[in-house]
Amino acid sequence: TRLAVGMAVGQVLLVLLAACAVMPVKDPLLNICMDAKHHKTKPGPEDMLHDQCAPWKDNACCTANTSLEAHKDQSNLYNFNWNHCGLMPPKCKHHFIQDTCLYECSPNLGPWIDQADSSWRRERILHVPLCKEDCDEWWEDCKDYVTCKENWHKGWNWATGTNRCPWGSMCRPFSHVFPQPKDLCEKIWSNSYKYTTEHRDSGRCIQMWFDPAQGNPNVAVAKYYAWKKRSSSAQMENVTPETNKAVGVLLWPALVLLPLALVVVPEGAGGCGSQWM
Repeated sequence: TRLAVGMAVGQVLLVLLAACAVMPVKDPLLNICMDAKHHKTKPGPEDMLHDQCAPWKDNACCTANTSLEAHKDQSNLYNFNWNHCGLMPPKCKHHFIQDTCLYECSPNLGPWIDQADSSWRRERILHVPLCKEDCDEWWEDCKDYVTCKENWHKGWNWATGTNRCPWGSMCRPFSHVFPQPKDLCEKIWSNSYKYTTEHRDSGRCIQMWFDPAQGNPNVAVAKYYAWKKRSSSAQMENVTPETNKAVGVLLWPALVLLPLALVVVPEGAGGCGSQWM
């Protein structure tokens, strides 16, 4: 009968459209590069990344030249000099180089990209949740170095073309300027980072340090926070990303397309992307 044919065709259409629903869609918060001074427009492989930036070589927002400059005491990236209060110890500088590599190279900072009001970049990162070990070790290895400023983003004397301590400022030990690891990680770059009690490999914090042979753990972290950012905390606090995805796949076709199953579809109806979508 006409009704039976309509129901059969509708069920076929239901299956086809449900298949469309589970096709992957690019998440605008994942695998992206921020709009900043030295970043590529989109991430990709860079076989020649230098030294501490090498963990990102399979998929990077930085170029080989940027990675090389990141290792210099005063690079051409920002004309910034680490040694503004004397020579920075190598064990301390090691962390600042890694910090630079993460900022310049990582394609996994999308959930924390924010608008910037500076002349040299349109976007910045804000409140990136750093793993506890990364902040603690950074502070421990730098606590005996000296600096004249708490916030290294602004307020320098640039009269000579590179950053120098402002007039009247004094060089003091890191442990005085930054009494705790939290102070260092959160204040030094205008809250670019957020100190957390989450541990490496927890899937809940960004790692500056990781073994690329084991994969990039920050990929999963970015996915988690991208999902969390999109979800309504009131409605989704007890739902995992996997459950949320499954519910969406099951309910969307059922609620939206069920009426079509009771309609006789005219001859020539197409599948995905047809006029019936």
